[in-house]
Amino acid sequence: MKVTLIGAGPGDPDLITLKGIKALKSADVVLHDALASTELLEYCKPDCIIVNVGKRFAQHSCNQDVINHLIVEYAQQYGHVVRLKGGDPFIFGRGYEELEYAQRHGIETQVVPGISSSYAVPALAGIPLTTRGLSESFWVVTGTTKDHKLSNDLALAAQSSATVVVLMGMHKLSEIVETYAQLGKLELPVAIIQNGTRSDEKIVTGKVGNILQLVQAEGVGSPAIIVLGAVAQLADNVKKITQLVNY
Repeated sequence: MKVTLIGAGPGDPDLITLKGIKALKSADVVLHDALASTELLEYCKPDCIIVNVGKRFAQHSCNQDVINHLIVEYAQQYGHVVRLKGGDPFIFGRGYEELEYAQRHGIETQVVPGISSSYAVPALAGIPLTTRGLSESFWVVTGTTKDHKLSNDLALAAQSSATVVVLMGMHKLSEIVETYAQLGKLELPVAIIQNGTRSDEKIVTGKVGNILQLVQAEGVGSPAIIVLGAVAQLADNVKKITQLVNY
């Protein structure tokens, strides 16, 4: 019995690691999330059991307790279970909880880290989270805590000069804007990247003072990453609204 927790990367199926592909090829069962590219399932064996346990904001197909139970049940019944999660499973992915549950039931576990959307999506949009003269550090903050509230850490991050990346925060965008507005940072550059690394990617750039109007005008929604800080203006060197070029 074995469970392999794999980070699928930020969306583009080519951004999974070779080790992740090898694990998929040997899986007897794959439990995959909504944000993991379904193209990755083509690496699975023909007789592999594939189960969609994806979760989206306000649209949970499986709660966490059910997923934990399925991981153990399938491992005990079939052998090697791959848990395929978008991004990196240890970055706001609840991956540790799943492995801990499996280990408590005597199941061997392995982690295959993934490329996190927190830095990869901005990078592919032309935004370096750190660069000399503009930013020397960055924060990564969740927009969805366990209590469905905006993390208190955002208020601390907003006081710094660091780049701030907010994941799963589009439904809290007005609160994020208000946090920065109260600090007098209405002119701070903001970039919002929807469906990052995918062919339907959209990028909207603006400032704290007008980003809400721009998002509404362009119809940008979840899943998206919010980047706040001086480096966000560098996305203008790519395009304000662009589609990722397929190679």
